[in-house]
Amino acid sequence: MSITAVRRTELMKEYQTKENDTGSPEVQVALLTERIVNLTEHMKEHAKDFHSRRGLLKLVGQRRRLLSYLRNKDQGRYENLIKRLGLRR
Repeated sequence: MSITAVRRTELMKEYQTKENDTGSPEVQVALLTERIVNLTEHMKEHAKDFHSRRGLLKLVGQRRRLLSYLRNKDQGRYENLIKRLGLRR
């Protein structure tokens, strides 16, 4: 259910905007998206797991806030990111 250290490093390298970038909105949204996908798969098996559902909703809200920030800051980076992640808005 959680992201392995190797997968986390791969995502950071794929979405970083400059060398050693671990905190840009692009990296944060990519990591959140990976966690959301994993939790969504968990919820398909365990439909009554309300504690995990709450965590999933919190992650979705956090990702939404980061995407809104990025959209207001730089529209081009935002559109590129949602295209790369396959998100729809």
